[in-house]
Amino acid sequence: MSDLENSALSECASRIGYEFQNPSLLRQALIHRSWQAENSDPLTNERFEFLGDAVLGWVIADVAFHRLADMPEGKLTDLRRSVVNMHALADIARQLGIGEFLLLGKGEDAAGGRDKSSILADALEALIGAVYLDGGAPAAYEMVKRLLADSVEEAIPHLEMFDAKTRLQELCARLSIGIPTYEVEGEGPDHERIFTAVLYVDGRAYGSGIGRTKKAAEQIAAVGAYDALVEQHNA
Repeated sequence: MSDLENSALSECASRIGYEFQNPSLLRQALIHRSWQAENSDPLTNERFEFLGDAVLGWVIADVAFHRLADMPEGKLTDLRRSVVNMHALADIARQLGIGEFLLLGKGEDAAGGRDKSSILADALEALIGAVYLDGGAPAAYEMVKRLLADSVEEAIPHLEMFDAKTRLQELCARLSIGIPTYEVEGEGPDHERIFTAVLYVDGRAYGSGIGRTKKAAEQIAAVGAYDALVEQHNA
């Protein structure tokens, strides 16, 4: 794709569910720095990404605060982290097909940049920033809420395991049995990659977990290891 024609911009806008008053904002949100290095565009999407990240954090914090009225601050933070992270945002960008609209340099494009999680997550944040600039806070709020509402609901039942690694590390320190270590292996293509983590303490396997991200697999492994160590040491 040498450049984005009006029809492509319209299709991208349709995918994210927002009609731009100023389509040039949408175009800038799709410009990766590798494109800028090979072309004459003066700007990339990095400033939009910075803005979108802040808007995203605000919206999810607001949604979490009102959705979980009795939840303590720590759990609200865990919820936000589980939803606002590179892998989660990249998955949403893939579902929307954002990769096909990105303006990438030839080298990055040839290297599979349209499906790289980091590039896709950054692009989604840049698009949120562009919507904020074009339509203001209400438009950006509605976009984020619509795109991430399902992710928030899916994360809520699993909040108890988000701090499992920290709890396990504290338990191991209290028992003076060494630092937990994780061996993680991934299988499958980037957009459907599944990770398996095995947790070791003092050379012995205590738990395992499977997840869509390394962190998720490690957290699940930590839950099992924590329970096993508590039972073993009557801690």
